[in-house]
Amino acid sequence: MSDPLIMQAIARLVPHGARVLDLGCGDGALLAYLQKHNGCTGYGVELDDANVHACVKRGVNVLQLNLDEGLSLFADQSFDVVLQIDTLQHLRNAETMLRETVRVGRVGIVAFPNFAHWFNRLSVLQGRMPVTKRLPYQWYDTPNIRVGTFADFGDLARKNHLQVVDAFGLQNGQEVRALPNLMAGTAVYKLQRG
Repeated sequence: MSDPLIMQAIARLVPHGARVLDLGCGDGALLAYLQKHNGCTGYGVELDDANVHACVKRGVNVLQLNLDEGLSLFADQSFDVVLQIDTLQHLRNAETMLRETVRVGRVGIVAFPNFAHWFNRLSVLQGRMPVTKRLPYQWYDTPNIRVGTFADFGDLARKNHLQVVDAFGLQNGQEVRALPNLMAGTAVYKLQRG
């Protein structure tokens, strides 16, 4: 999580002192922020060796695991909050990981680039795949194996019997509650078991 505005917006959703599991934690920046500013404890889960090393350097507890293999080593409700920030679009088993997120945590917070943002729509209308701050790769070298929209995710949550506690978009660090599917570059959902 390199965007400080998104990091701060996500941190506002995490209660002070929460026990947090950050799935696909990258270099541990978000969990380090939550430890410092929200008094949180917990673990990051990351696969990449360089990111695991960066987490350790930041003082973030990290487990090196492949999320495509699931979260079976964690008991039900073992964390207050489970984060999937810019992780879902990289996973082959997205539905399973959403259900696991709310099984392992009392609350799940998921954020991802919203492909339906107006700028992305305009790019596609011009015959090009979008390249933006939130989708910074060319179509041929992207690590994303899928793209999704704010509206699509709401349907996916209902299909998997997940309760949407809150949902909004983020654009330039600001919450977007009016027309988030069109006006926000990032989709944010706070979920619980249905």
